[in-house]
Amino acid sequence: MDRGACTFLCVTALLSHAYGAFGAPAQESPAAVQEIAAGVYVRPGTDAVVFEGENVANIGFIVGRRCVAVIDSGGGENEARALQRAVQAVTERPVCYVIDTHDHPDHMLGNKVFADAGARIVGHVKLASALSQRAATYLVRASTQSGHTLDKADLVVPSMTVSDTLELDLGNRALQLTAHRSAHTDNDLTVFDVQTRTLWLGDLVFVRHVPVLDGSINGWIDELRTLSGVAAERAVPGHGPANVPWPAGAADTLRYLTVLRDDLRRRMAAGESLRSVQQTAGYTEAPRWQLFEQYHARNVAAAYAELEWE
Repeated sequence: MDRGACTFLCVTALLSHAYGAFGAPAQESPAAVQEIAAGVYVRPGTDAVVFEGENVANIGFIVGRRCVAVIDSGGGENEARALQRAVQAVTERPVCYVIDTHDHPDHMLGNKVFADAGARIVGHVKLASALSQRAATYLVRASTQSGHTLDKADLVVPSMTVSDTLELDLGNRALQLTAHRSAHTDNDLTVFDVQTRTLWLGDLVFVRHVPVLDGSINGWIDELRTLSGVAAERAVPGHGPANVPWPAGAADTLRYLTVLRDDLRRRMAAGESLRSVQQTAGYTEAPRWQLFEQYHARNVAAAYAELEWE
C-alpha cells in the first residue's frame, strides 16, 4: 500500500557530515526533501565546490501511479542511498528511472545505487562520451574524498538516451525530456512534469551559486531564452532554492552570462589578452554570487576560447 504523500516533516533528517560522499557506511535516515508540488520532491543542495562539499546539487524524485523517477542521483553512494530512503518514506512504488540532467559528478555519481536496484538510467545521448573524458579524474577525486578506491564500475552511464525529446510514463504521469545543444555542458537534459507543470533544469539555471560554464556561452544564452517560453509554473534549478518561479528564475543566470559575454567581446575587440580579461571581465557580477572566486576565472577562459573564433 502506498504510504501517501509525505511532507517535508516526515523526511527531515539530513545526511551526517561525518562521512564522505562515497563508501562510508550508509546513514539510516532518509535525505531531507521538500514536496514542492503534488508528488514532486526535491532535496536541496548546499552551495559548495564539487568534491569539497557534500549534497552539493539539487536532486529529487517524482511519483507516478506505477513507479518513481529520480532526477539526478547525487554525488555518490551515501547521497543516493539517503535519497532512496526518502523515496521509500513516501511510497512503496519502485524507482523505474533515474534521469541524469548532465555528466557532472555532483548530479550522477549515485547512479549505481539505483541501477543495482533495477532502475533504468536515462540521459543525453552525449553524456557517456563526455563522462569518459573525465572519468579518471572523477574517480581519483571521489576516491580521495571517500577514503577508498573507486573504479569504472562505480560510474553507471545511461542505458536509455535522448537525442531530441522523449516522453516517459510513470503511470498516469508524463515526463517530457528534452536534450539541449551545448550550453552549460554539451549533454544537458531538462525534465518537464506535465501534471504539475514543474520544469527540472539541471545546471542550465543557477541561483546564488555562480553559474559554471562547461559548454557554450552562446548556446547557453540561446537555450535559456528558448526555455523561457515553456509554460511552467515553477522550476527546479541545479543549485540554489529548490523551487523558483518560471521564467523569472532564469533571470540571474541569463544576466550573468550576457554580462560576461558582452564584456568579453568589448575587451577582446580592444585587444586585451586572456590573462588580462580573466582579471577584469564580468567582475561587476561578483557581489551577486557565491563561489565567484572559485569559478568565474574558469568561466572567462572557457568563454574567451569560444568567442575568439567568432
